[in-house]
Amino acid sequence: MLDGKIAVVTGASRGIGRAIALRLGLEGATVIVNYNGSEEKALQVVKEIEEKGGKAEAIACNVSDYEASGVFLEGVIKKYGKLDILINNAGITRDNLLMKMSEDEFDAVINTNLKGGI
Repeated sequence: MLDGKIAVVTGASRGIGRAIALRLGLEGATVIVNYNGSEEKALQVVKEIEEKGGKAEAIACNVSDYEASGVFLEGVIKKYGKLDILINNAGITRDNLLMKMSEDEFDAVINTNLKGGI
């Protein structure tokens, strides 16, 4: 059991991150549901965790932004007093051939998927 543990799951509003967040909540952890794009989906994950007796909070942060990620984690630690579990799950795709992808699209993918670990 993870009672009393504080867990951050990046990219937790859908997919694998959502499943991880839900499981951590079932195991007793307080789950910080990180999202960048869809607050509505993140709040739904929080609601599902809470409906099953768990504790959760949705917090927005673009983890490709190093400084914002630091502020995000510092805020979690300040509020909860610690951070026990960090799941770096966030990732994005830009479905396009590399030669047709703009530099901004390429940078967004690299910054989130490779540099986005907080």
